[in-house]
Amino acid sequence: MELRHLRYFVALAERLNFTAAAEQVHVTQPTLSHQIRQLENELGLDLFNRSERRVSLTAAGVLFLPKVLEALKTLDSGTALLKAATTELSGHIRLATSQTFNIVIVPRTVLLYKQQHESVRVTIEELTLADMTSALRSGEIDLAIAYQPTDSRDLLFEPLCDEELVLVARPDHPLARRKRVRMIELHGRDMVMLPPRFMTRQILKDAFASAGTEPNVLIESGTISSLLHLVRETGAPTILSRYAVPPDSTLKTIPLESPRPMRTTGLIWSRERPQTPIQATFGALLRSVTANYLRR
Repeated sequence: MELRHLRYFVALAERLNFTAAAEQVHVTQPTLSHQIRQLENELGLDLFNRSERRVSLTAAGVLFLPKVLEALKTLDSGTALLKAATTELSGHIRLATSQTFNIVIVPRTVLLYKQQHESVRVTIEELTLADMTSALRSGEIDLAIAYQPTDSRDLLFEPLCDEELVLVARPDHPLARRKRVRMIELHGRDMVMLPPRFMTRQILKDAFASAGTEPNVLIESGTISSLLHLVRETGAPTILSRYAVPPDSTLKTIPLESPRPMRTTGLIWSRERPQTPIQATFGALLRSVTANYLRR
């Protein structure tokens, strides 16, 4: 089955006249008739009823038509995006991101994107997952980089990477030299943590419950930078994505197990609004930057 077969099928389905349809797609009537017959032979079904006086769709043709129209619309949209990606774009893209991705990956992507498309204005916000999904649905932002929403009926989620959550501690902490720490070993220990409104805290709550343990949370703070500062000042560890700790940091990151807390980060789009060339090209660059960063 080739693309021209589908376009010829749509033309004939719309005109229900071989001569008129052939003129529409700029081929001769015998060529169109032959191509339609090729498509029917490949499908093993008649798509049209033919008589001397009229042409009509069969039941199979009626069922096939909306799917072909949808496929051609998607293909034409994709072709337009490819053309747009090779030209200078202008406009505005509004992003919401998790704090972890906004340390290196998002800023690096934005800088590269601005080098390619100087006229595009970029706005970045750090939001909780709940606020991101609300802003996507209302049209206040165009793209979110976060964890998969629990309610995603009207949203599209594309995984980018799996993030391991690790213990972050000062070098002088009793657990800092361990190769791994079991979650049960954190029972009753002083810790600093993200507040419950963050999805990461919810993931950790489930992990602690699974291990039958509960730490002693001294302080809750809503930013990664303040948590890392609190770890240094109080000596109490925290749990964050391993990508949240800068490579030159003096703090130690220790993997956790039993269970091993993980989260999947990805791109979130609105299902209700088609992607613009700006959003599509930014998303493609973000995928590339993320893959390169995680290889380090």
